[in-house]
Order: sequence, then C-alpha cells, then structure tokens
Amino acid sequence: MNVPMQQSDATVPTDELATESAQRPPRGLPFWANPRLGLLAVIVVLVLVFSSLRSSFLNTDLTLVPMQQDLSVFLVVGLAQLAVLSLGHMNLAVPRMAAISAFAMGWCYQHLSVPLWLGLVAGLIVGAAVGALAGWIISATGVNSFVVTLALDFALVGLVSLLYSHIGDGVAFAAHPAGMNTLRNDTFSDYCAGNVCGPPVPLIVPIALLAAVLVALLFRLSRVGREILMTGSNARAARLSGIPVSRRVVQAHALSGTLAALAGFLLAINSGAFSADIGNSFLLPSFLGPVLGGTLLSGGAVSVLGTIFGAALTEVIRTGLNLLNFSVQDLNIYIGLVLLVALSLDRVRHVLAERRGSRA
Repeated sequence: MNVPMQQSDATVPTDELATESAQRPPRGLPFWANPRLGLLAVIVVLVLVFSSLRSSFLNTDLTLVPMQQDLSVFLVVGLAQLAVLSLGHMNLAVPRMAAISAFAMGWCYQHLSVPLWLGLVAGLIVGAAVGALAGWIISATGVNSFVVTLALDFALVGLVSLLYSHIGDGVAFAAHPAGMNTLRNDTFSDYCAGNVCGPPVPLIVPIALLAAVLVALLFRLSRVGREILMTGSNARAARLSGIPVSRRVVQAHALSGTLAALAGFLLAINSGAFSADIGNSFLLPSFLGPVLGGTLLSGGAVSVLGTIFGAALTEVIRTGLNLLNFSVQDLNIYIGLVLLVALSLDRVRHVLAERRGSRA
C-alpha cells in the first residue's frame, strides 16, 4: 500500500515561495549609482573649481543672482519635459509652446492692458491647449510622440512668425505691465524689516520652486500622477487595469504645455520683453535637467529633486565656462557631451534596476 509522502514542516509550497519573493522589496541601487547624490557632489566640486579659477563666480550681482534667474527658467523647462518623459514620450515642441504662450501673454498686455497675473493665466491656458492637442493626436493616431511633437514644432515656428508679423508689433511687444520690472530686477535682499534683509534671491525663484513642488505632489500623491506613471511603465497593463490611458496621455502633455508656458513667462520677465525668440534655447536644457536627475527615458519613473539638481549642474557649467571666456560653440559642445554622458548613465541605471529586480 502506497503511503502518500507527508510534507515536511520546513517545506514551503512553490506558490508561497513565489508570493514571498514578489512581496520582498527589491534592494536599492548602490550608493555610487544614486544620481541625485552624485549630481550634488559634482555641483559642489564644480563650484569650488570655478570659484578658485574666477573669484567673480561668487559675486552676488554679477553671477549668483543672474544664475538663479536662469536656473529658475531651465528648472521649469526641465519639468515641462519631465511631464511627458513620465510616459516614455518626448516633447520636441517645448520651445515653440513657450513661444506661442508668450505671444498670447504679450498680446494681452499690449492690447488689453490686463494685469500681470491675468496675462500669465491666459498664456498658461494657451500652453495647456497646445499640449493637450499634441497628446490627443498621439493618443488618437498611435503615432510616436517624437514625430507628432516634431511636426507640431515646425508648424508653431511658422505660426509664431506669422502672428508677430501680422498681429504683433514686429518681433516683440513693448508693454510692461505693473509688477514686471519688480519681478525682473528685485531680490528679497531689497526688502528689509529694520536691520534684517532677505537673501539675495530673485523674486522669480519661488515661482519656479512652487511649480516643482506642485509637480512633485502630483506624481507622488495624486491618483492622476500615479496613473500617468503606471501608463508610462506599461501602457497595456494600465489599460487592462481600468486606467483611462488616452486621457492620461492628454493630461500629461497638457501639463507639459502649461509648464512650457510658465517657462516662457519667466524668460520674458528676465529678458524684459515678450519676443518671438522666446524658447529658442529650451530644447537641450529640457532634457538635461530630468535625465541627469534620474528620470527614465523609458517612462514610469520621475525625479523632481533630481531635475532641480540636473538643471543646477547645467547652469553651473554654463556660467563657469562663460566666465572662463569659452565661446558659444564650445559651450554647445560641452553641454552636448554632458547630455551624452547623462543618456549613457540613464541606460546604466536602467540595466542595474532590471538586474536588481530580477535578483530580488
């Protein structure tokens, strides 16, 4: 008579082992592979190097204040690209979304004499609408985001030129609404209570930081943000889970357009004019910040803090090389090399994450 084997107390069924393995948290990346800590270390080293080579690097009025103003712009530009990188998409129309939104703001200030905040709202609406249009085309047609946003960028180049030629005042609007010069020229150190004055921080910096905080909260705490990340991680699985993938794609691109519009507004504040060339320098920095900061090009993972550090590193390099009298061509070469290294590191991080996940 065959007696069935009794299961030993130390034996665990295979399905329980699989469940336990699935629930075990994966090990984190090694210290050296953490992009945010690495960026912070590089920024500190570069600041020390540039300040030792040029003492003017630490001059408040000559360097630090303008650098903070530029950093505020490029941080928001990076956030605009991060919004669609969360899906694994790209937005090559970020520069022209900023330009068309800046035109709307300038036109409102010039011809409607609206307050500064109301013109900003109008520009944000235009940016969101253009971004949503790009997202809708991508979702409805299934065409790659690279192709759609590249085509949209070319279309907007012509549209912006026509608008400034036929509706605007040449290449720029001359209107300066109340508060614009204050945002451009003042820092918190200009406002004192007794003998205590604020730090030498431009007034536009809190606007950029507020945008960063709101984007971080969106992806960390809100259902929409989490579902956008799930869509970027695996669109098919997200759709089978009941997530409205098409709607999330449109929303992510609308967010990108809104942030591009805000970046155009901040650049117009810094330059003192709403002109046709706003956004021309946005494309490369829009990728540098988030990619250097650890946002995956494949989608599903973003890092707002890393984007801040990535934008800061780019601006430190740009400012330092300018002070060392590097030409514009040299600057572009070095910034391009930084992006190449960033893309390589992004691939390394992706491979490490896959290996760690498979071993967990």
